[in-house]
Amino acid sequence: MNNFKGFVKYALLFVLLTGALFSLYTWVSINWIYSSGERAGYVQKFSLKGYVCKTWEGEIILVSMPGTQAEKFVFTVKDKSIVNKVNDSLGKRVKIYYEEHKGIPSSCFGETSFYVKDLQVLEK
Repeated sequence: MNNFKGFVKYALLFVLLTGALFSLYTWVSINWIYSSGERAGYVQKFSLKGYVCKTWEGEIILVSMPGTQAEKFVFTVKDKSIVNKVNDSLGKRVKIYYEEHKGIPSSCFGETSFYVKDLQVLEK
C-alpha cells in the first residue's frame, strides 16, 4: 500500500511539474518577440476562423511592381480595435505593423506566427 501512495505522489508531482513547464513555455512563446516589421499591400481576405478557438485570420497581397507576381502574407489579429481597422480597410492599400512569435504550441492563439499590432491606411 505504501508503494502505491508513493507512486501516486510522484505521478502527481510529475503531472504538476509538466503542466508548470508547459505553461511557462507557452507564456514565453507568446510574450517573446522573435521579429517585428511592416508590410504594405491590399487586405484580400479577413475572417473569424476555428471550431473551438475562434481567431481572426487575414491575408494581405504584397505587390512590389506592376506586372510582377503578387506575394501573399498571412497574419493573425487578436486586438478587437485592430479587427475593426482591418474590416474598414478592405480593398484599400494598407501598411500593417506586426510581431512574429515562434513556437506557440496551439492554434488557439492564432493560425500564423505573425500578429498584427497596428494598421495604417495609405493614401494613393
